[in-house]
Amino acid sequence: MSPSDMPENVATLLGRGVRVRVPATSANLGPGFDTLGLALSVYDEIEVTVREEPGAFVDIHGVGEGTVPTDDTNLVVTSMAYAFTAVGQPVPGVNIVAHNTIPHGRGMGSSGAAVVAGIMAAKGLLEGIFEFSDEDLLRIATEIEGHPDNVAPALFGGLTIAWETPAGPKHKKLAVHRGVSPLVLVPEHTLSTKVARGLQPAQVPHEDAVFNVSRSALLIAALTQSPDLLWDATEDRLHQNYRASAMPATHELVTALREQDFPAVVSGAGPSILVLADGTGDRTAAAAFVFEQASVPWQIHSLAVDVQGASVAPLAAV
Repeated sequence: MSPSDMPENVATLLGRGVRVRVPATSANLGPGFDTLGLALSVYDEIEVTVREEPGAFVDIHGVGEGTVPTDDTNLVVTSMAYAFTAVGQPVPGVNIVAHNTIPHGRGMGSSGAAVVAGIMAAKGLLEGIFEFSDEDLLRIATEIEGHPDNVAPALFGGLTIAWETPAGPKHKKLAVHRGVSPLVLVPEHTLSTKVARGLQPAQVPHEDAVFNVSRSALLIAALTQSPDLLWDATEDRLHQNYRASAMPATHELVTALREQDFPAVVSGAGPSILVLADGTGDRTAAAAFVFEQASVPWQIHSLAVDVQGASVAPLAAV
């Protein structure tokens, strides 16, 4: 297809390119089921350039290479197309080079990161044609992902509280206390979010609901002001025990860590584990405990809280 045969707005995009960077996330954080999320310093990066031909080709490096679709069915591509269509713009053909480091199927927000990457690519490519607000970005990401707990921290960074309203999803970003030192433990095996969610009961006891309300409120205080309260604040009765049968090694290690007073939780739907340590000393001690005591191998990652969230910048003219 030549530029003269293209819709006017698509032809306008020829020569445009953007670079997008999106952080990993951990949702739930123990008691904050489907509400709380934290952005972490592991990143997927993509470069997107508009081409004359319709459709898409994705060149994947790192995580997902050889297994993730490289055509129009790729989640980054479908999310970008959804964002274009949502704001009434024709979808251009694109080439994408992806450098992925966020583990897939491990509870670190890889699908949410792909969704956000596609939407941010649309935002960058449409600069000067359509301007996305933060509300637009969160609404579109939630429509694709189904819930905002992972996409909110991926978009905006830091600690986020996300909730749904009749007018659409909302979020509040909070600054995390500098003493909070995340440790992520990644196993070799995976677990689908769909399987994990299928283990949730339709109803829970009243006392468990009250318990989690109290711990969720306490967790906000612990993460923003008082890291010494993180062990109590990360207790949960709503989801982790129900999912234990699907990830026994995760349940075993979370239990062992908590018995040693480390505030360990299942990261997202699992099977990775997040330890919200109070200071780098406790984080080092938790890592040493895992290295010495764990019954199966775990990749041990000492991370920072990402405070920026997703970013997009123009590439040089192509």
